[in-house]
Order: sequence, then structure tokens, then C-alpha cells
Amino acid sequence: MTTAQLTAPGAYPGLTLQLHDGGILEIVIRSDKTLNSVNADAHRALTRVWRDIDDTPGIRCVLVRGDGRGFSSGGDFTLIEEMSSDFTALTRVWKEARDLVYNVINCSKPIVSAIHGPCVGAGLAVALLADVSITAHTARLLDGHVRLGVAAGDHAAIIWPLLCGLNKAKYHLMTGEPVSGIEAERIGLVSLTVPDDELLDRAWTVARQLASGSPTATRWTKYALNNWLRQAGPTFDASLALEFLGFTGPDVREGLSSLREKRAPTFADDAPL
Repeated sequence: MTTAQLTAPGAYPGLTLQLHDGGILEIVIRSDKTLNSVNADAHRALTRVWRDIDDTPGIRCVLVRGDGRGFSSGGDFTLIEEMSSDFTALTRVWKEARDLVYNVINCSKPIVSAIHGPCVGAGLAVALLADVSITAHTARLLDGHVRLGVAAGDHAAIIWPLLCGLNKAKYHLMTGEPVSGIEAERIGLVSLTVPDDELLDRAWTVARQLASGSPTATRWTKYALNNWLRQAGPTFDASLALEFLGFTGPDVREGLSSLREKRAPTFADDAPL
């Protein structure tokens, strides 16, 4: 694939790609109507783009950010509803969710995420799996799976315990309590936090530094370090399977209804196991 094909308008729905000087590819998550939520097309694009970036010469670093007021507000309600009622859709998104995580991990090019505003769902997976993650102080990182009524799958089990420790990971993933940009750095969930008005400047500075270094040294260092994540593959696979099993149960329907109606959910009193 060429950079012209990669950055062609419409090549990746929900994403805008632009190649800048020095071989830095900027990816902007964009949805004008829904604070950069990820619908079915955008979810597929966010999965596929990393493999294509890996195969495209001329890219030395990737900077990913959200447009407007936030990084990404998570999964589109329509997509969630489709997954809970259609086995084919559920299976398709399960494969995409698995591939999204592994494609980011296995992309040889270094990735920098610039996180501001809400950061949820597939967007959060990309943001935290990036090699250098930088938050604005007021960013709000949230893994909302338990609030929806499904297990915390996606990226969470593969990387949160490694970044912030098992106790902090359990607390935030089981309670669904959000993490501010400042707190995320304090507990080790992200690389850096900066004042909001310094976020993009700092992210671009880091991206240029990575892009100007030895490609083999940088990429091979990333490959070796990401073996920590590959070792956690069985844990990730189990979490993802349990998450998607949850989409076949009653709690996700109540979770989705409560989110739409902006009320507290009333989940089942007990679980089969």
C-alpha cells in the first residue's frame, strides 16, 4: 500500500489520515454528531488501519487523537444493540475487537496518543495500547463495560494490570470509576500528563523525537517490550470471550436501556456462576 492510498479521503470511515513532514502519520478520530463515537464502519476501520500502516513504507511514527471536544465517547448505541441481537454481528465485532488489540501491538511503527476529553471503548484501547500515551489534565478515561452489563474485555485485561497494577486495575474495571488525566499518570496508566493547552504540542514533540531516531532501534525495542503484552494473550482472549458472552445475556439489554434513558440500571440479582 502507498501513503496516497492510505490517506485517501474515505479510505477509513470515521478516521482522517494525513502524512506530515518527517514521516509522521496523523490519525484523527472524527464523528461530528456523537463526540467521536465508533459505529460499525469506524470500528472496522480502526481495526484494519494498523495493519495497513505497518505495511506502508514512508511512515516513521503515528500520532492518534480525537477531533473536537474529546478522544472518543465509545461504542455507538446502534452497534451495541445489533451485537446483542444478531449472532453474526456479534461474531464479526468479536473478531474485530481481537484484531484491533493485536494489530496495534504488532504494528511496528511507534504510536503516540494525545488524549483529551472523554476516552472510552475502542478509542480507549488504542489510546492506552499506544507506545507513548499523553493525556490532558482534564481528560476522562473510562472503561464502561461493567456499566453496560458485560465483562471488561477489549484491551483492559491485557494491559491495565501491567500499567497500573492488579489492585488498581480491579478497582477501576470492576467499579467503572473514571480516571482523570492527572490520576492516570499518577497510577502509571499513561506515560505523561500535561495542561490541556500543551497537549498537542507535547504529543507532536514526542512524535518528532521518535520519528527522527533509528527506525530499527525504535521498532525492535517496541517489538521486544510488547512481548509482555503477547504473554498476556490467553488472559486477553478469555476476557474478550466473556465480554462477548455477556452480549447474549439480559444485563446488557438493561445496561443499554438505562444508558439511553439516562438512569441507574437494575441488573439481575445473581449470576449463573
